Amino acid sequence: MTEINRRRLLAAGGGVALAAGLATACGSNTGRGGGSSGPAIKQWYHQYGEPGVERAVRRYAAAYRKSEVSVQWRPGDYDRQTAAALLTESGPDVFEVNGPLLEQIQSGQVADLTEVVEPVKDDFHQAALAPKIWQDKVWGIPQVVDMQLLYYRKSLLREAGVRPPRTLDELVDGAKKLSNKKAKGLFLGNDGGVGVLGGTPLFAAGLSLVGADGRAGFDDPAAARTLGKIRQLYADKSLLLGAPTDWSDPAAFIQGLTAMQWSGLWALPQIKKALGDDFGVLPFPADGSGGKPSVPVGAYGSAVSARSRRKAEATAFAKWLWVDRTDFQQDFALSYGFHIPARISLAKKARQLQQGPAADAVRLATEYGYAEPLLWTTADRTAYQDALSRIIKDGANPESELRTVVRKVNAELQRVKKK
Repeated sequence: MTEINRRRLLAAGGGVALAAGLATACGSNTGRGGGSSGPAIKQWYHQYGEPGVERAVRRYAAAYRKSEVSVQWRPGDYDRQTAAALLTESGPDVFEVNGPLLEQIQSGQVADLTEVVEPVKDDFHQAALAPKIWQDKVWGIPQVVDMQLLYYRKSLLREAGVRPPRTLDELVDGAKKLSNKKAKGLFLGNDGGVGVLGGTPLFAAGLSLVGADGRAGFDDPAAARTLGKIRQLYADKSLLLGAPTDWSDPAAFIQGLTAMQWSGLWALPQIKKALGDDFGVLPFPADGSGGKPSVPVGAYGSAVSARSRRKAEATAFAKWLWVDRTDFQQDFALSYGFHIPARISLAKKARQLQQGPAADAVRLATEYGYAEPLLWTTADRTAYQDALSRIIKDGANPESELRTVVRKVNAELQRVKKK
């Protein structure tokens, strides 16, 4: 399963050399449409790991009657392939997008889908929709919502006299109390949380990655205070490091190697099967008087190439599949993995999401969900992640590290806004 790709905005490098070979790519499938004319609409998906997804999307394409649709399943570095293909006339007409959407918008590579989405705009998960909006126009249709959250083992916390943490201070203290010779209190990934946490602690402190003024949203003493507490978890040796599998896999939690684990919603069915009712879910806990719980969410979106020779037909197909066919949308979200439908109304009706920790997760994503903003570029992310690594692993001073990151992010924000 490409869980990390589904939540992280990845770099979309590449160029003409890569694009040259894309027109002959294998893996296509045709859905025959009654009354279709001209070449098939080319629809691209990144390679999902869950069994059945590929068959499902081919089935959706085959059900479309107004045009012929050719599905291409793209293994490898999907974002790089797409970026290169969009520079040519041989690229996709409809395609999944999660990477550098701002770059594609500013370079005129994606079509404006505002009219398609507007009638149901309020029904989409707003945090997942926000990174698809630029200058009040919608450039992608969210397909499904993924989220990360904190799993905790009820029995282990009860035995240790630790209540489920509601603040970051309680998380730090509880993880220390829960750590012993057999297990650690918390698992944030084998790197101590550097790769997965991202801006989550900043949002928990009441901050953001990009502020309303278009500048770095964490130029605030609260940011250093919060990241210092993440470092404390590492310094206290409360974190599980070197687990057999990383944060996206719940094996360490299920096997009792950790009392709490940060992971994704996709892990919930596996945990439920193994532990029954002996677990609960929480958001990343709030920090400080201005803080609030934080839940990272992400969503691949369906976009249309602005350079497509069949842009009108491709737009009509994207609307049919990701706006009109709510049955397919629900099937895509819940039949082959465990995700939240992008439409709020569908999430409310989904039987699998109506009880227990799954219902709690949907509520948390709705109340506290945030997504990386459109203006948060690869350069911003790299500068912040490098600083986070030095703070957590090396004990570097959070204030000085963040001052450097703020300068770099503000310079990058000025660059992208001038385009």
